[in-house]
Amino acid sequence: MNREKFFDSLWKQYVSVTPQARGIQALLRRRGEEIINDHVAFRTFDIQGFDLETVTDLLAEIGYERFDSYVFPDKHLRAHAYRVPIDHDTPKIFFSELVRAELDSDSQAIIEEITSPLTGELTLKNLAGTYLFKRPTIEQYSRLSDASEYAGWLATMGYQANHFTVNVNRLRTLDSIAGVIDLMVANQYPLNDIGGIIKGTPSDLLVQASTFADHIRFEFEDGFESDIPSCFYEFAYRFTDSTGQPFQGFIPTSANVIFESTDRQP
Repeated sequence: MNREKFFDSLWKQYVSVTPQARGIQALLRRRGEEIINDHVAFRTFDIQGFDLETVTDLLAEIGYERFDSYVFPDKHLRAHAYRVPIDHDTPKIFFSELVRAELDSDSQAIIEEITSPLTGELTLKNLAGTYLFKRPTIEQYSRLSDASEYAGWLATMGYQANHFTVNVNRLRTLDSIAGVIDLMVANQYPLNDIGGIIKGTPSDLLVQASTFADHIRFEFEDGFESDIPSCFYEFAYRFTDSTGQPFQGFIPTSANVIFESTDRQP
């Protein structure tokens, strides 16, 4: 699978569970915009064959190299950032994993049960929307989500891009995150306001905003059905660094609250 086919398959899966993304793209296109994707993000458990070490080798198949790493202690996560060298126009990839040993024993047991069907190694095809787990019961989902919203999301949504990101630098009619936010508010798209709607500052060289996730219907192992968070859309504006090039990395404090775009809402 080449990069173009990979991202095409990601997008098809993403919009199938994220109708707001189609609406936002249509809204921007009506203004004459061409939407460039800044990055996509994925989630996984730290299970051999499905962990970040495996991911690094997997993404190398389509030309990606790891260029930075991050930790999120309060969420029990670590992450790698990947890019295609010397190609700022190719979307970056942000891939995180849950450190299971940092959760309580009950949560670890639930993860062990639902991931019991995993065999072999993660593939590029898997990343385009494959549910490889045993479905949790509604009680397992609730307990797991209480311990880690990230784990609850992954246990139900499986492997797929949890967000795409509009590259605000490449927009022509909107030249700032503030302008994008005003447009989203005017069109009633719910924005993640945890820690403030705008995440980051110009001194960070990256400012971001995101919607809250859409919802889909999910049938649990015990037959119970409920709406669960699916995926969201992000917006990013990058400032130039000391080399005169757009900053390529991510800001952990901002990413930490953007993760919460898929949290269950009260």
